[in-house]
Amino acid sequence: MPYQENTGEIFHTYYSIKYEFDHSLESEILAELQRFDLSLNPFNPQSIISKVNKNEAVEADSFFVEVFRKAMEVSEASGGMFDITVAPFVNLWGFGYENTNIVNPAVIDSLKEFVGYRKIRLEGNRIVKTDSRVQLNTSAISKGYAVDVVCQLFERQGIKNYMCEIGGELRSKGVNEKGKCWRIGISKPIDDKTGLNTEIQAILKICDKAVATSGNYRNFYIRNGKKYAHTINPLTGYPSEQDILSATVIANDCMTADAYATAFMALGSKEAQKLKIPNVDYYFILANDEIVYSTGFENFFSTHSD
Repeated sequence: MPYQENTGEIFHTYYSIKYEFDHSLESEILAELQRFDLSLNPFNPQSIISKVNKNEAVEADSFFVEVFRKAMEVSEASGGMFDITVAPFVNLWGFGYENTNIVNPAVIDSLKEFVGYRKIRLEGNRIVKTDSRVQLNTSAISKGYAVDVVCQLFERQGIKNYMCEIGGELRSKGVNEKGKCWRIGISKPIDDKTGLNTEIQAILKICDKAVATSGNYRNFYIRNGKKYAHTINPLTGYPSEQDILSATVIANDCMTADAYATAFMALGSKEAQKLKIPNVDYYFILANDEIVYSTGFENFFSTHSD
């Protein structure tokens, strides 16, 4: 059976999807991603997450519920260093769906009153806040979940061999056209907002896993000579200044990999290594060029790219 390939842009990023099937499923894929967009895109005023942020009466759909539950799980496991209520801080530092230029300790302290994953919960399909000012931003987990949504479509179609990548987060099953595990490159963490850097640090072979990478080397800005990166520490309200330049995580699903890649960036390598999460392996590139990875990660290294 032939391998189909669909590529393009969605959610302000690119996608590349390959799968063994007798015809293209691009229209079905895009329809699923539009459903996802209507649930979890905070830039879409009609989305469920936007309505939650505006305190409008709305019921969560299955997409929102899945992401919310996983976010709470990772928040608990990371001691609150992963937190989807961090939106006010993300906006404050200019990395969110709103942009506020007034950054000072007093403003940060005032925002802390309504940042914290325990300030929001799900009751059935209803989102309940302890403070109406709580705002959600799921960008650190939802791109990975968008990959899973496409893979779930493939599973329903009975597709055995596929690879789906959206904006650098990916998940694969089975083998590529050459009958081998899919080959995935980990980029060297070089400051590059264009995303055109193609220097490869390591090559992985991935058959039935998901891979996500988080790094502060593409989403940052310089103000008054100081670099501010997009990973925010939810507990302090300031951009995280940890030793990890790039965190690559392998997990069974892309949502989990995506969330832990962000959590590890905020935690730093010492604290991140203390977390023992089942079926989660990591590869850290540190600021001093040191490489740290979990024992299980060794199983995924490839010596060649074919």
